[in-house]
Amino acid sequence: MIRAAIVGGTGYTAGETLRILLNHPQVEVVSVFSTSSVGMKVSSVHTDLIGETELEFSDNLNNPDVIFLCLGHGLSREFISTHTISKECKIIDLGNDFRLEPDFDGRHFAYGLTDTFEEEIKASHDVANPGCFATAIQNAILPLVKSGIIENQINVTAITGSTGAGKKSSPTIHFSWRDNNLSIYKLMRHQHLGEINRSIKRVCNKEYNVVFVPIRGDFPRGIFASVYAKLSSDKAVNDIFKEYYKDSPFTFVVDGEISMKDVVNTNKSLLKVEVIDGFVHVTSVIDNLVKGAAGQAIENMNLLFGLERTTGLKLKPSGF
Repeated sequence: MIRAAIVGGTGYTAGETLRILLNHPQVEVVSVFSTSSVGMKVSSVHTDLIGETELEFSDNLNNPDVIFLCLGHGLSREFISTHTISKECKIIDLGNDFRLEPDFDGRHFAYGLTDTFEEEIKASHDVANPGCFATAIQNAILPLVKSGIIENQINVTAITGSTGAGKKSSPTIHFSWRDNNLSIYKLMRHQHLGEINRSIKRVCNKEYNVVFVPIRGDFPRGIFASVYAKLSSDKAVNDIFKEYYKDSPFTFVVDGEISMKDVVNTNKSLLKVEVIDGFVHVTSVIDNLVKGAAGQAIENMNLLFGLERTTGLKLKPSGF
């Protein structure tokens, strides 16, 4: 059994990671680390886990084989620097500390976009998990730039659920503000653009202008991304996508209509590709807490430990 510890245990991402790991056939959760809640039952915070676990929050890592860092952005480096962690212990960081600067404290963090960098992840020791917007957008963009069939500008409009903002209170996540409301934020300056642009350069050794309009949605979980670009080639675009994802157990190119509810509570990424009047349009949908965070992190754990990517991730879709 893989001994797993979750750090930053009271947040949304930590809760989602814990829910999946508790049902993973090859994992024992040995610590849910949270200095603010030591001794409290995990189920007193993640109340959906009542009857599922008797674990308590702890300030002891308890000698894990793998640590999931579910901390606020910028805090993972501090945690590693101030805690004794065995060099044999693998680290999967769900924050943004190592996505652009992957080397720290003698560790190299592979970028954990599983469908594109699977072989690199398998050969690695530590992983920087991608951002949620970055996952949905890159799954739509990277087959296009790798094939070289689009012009330089890529246009993205994507809407995310409120859980993407984390648990820390702010005016824009209050129910009375968010309900029946939409708003644009970090226009063309979103922090996930850095990792998106880095992956584009790695895949095709070229730079593209990604124009990104992020939108706060009035729902708790999910991402719906609309991506389009002008074609510079008449190659069969749908075939390019199906070839790119032919071996993926979670990313599917769909001929019919797709919607966000098709993926909520699952580790799936669905893509619909359409060519209209010289433009290619890709619809991309994921669950921001699963494929966009905890689910992909556990995919990466499976790869690090030589397990099938799907192990523990055959999750029940909700549908309605």
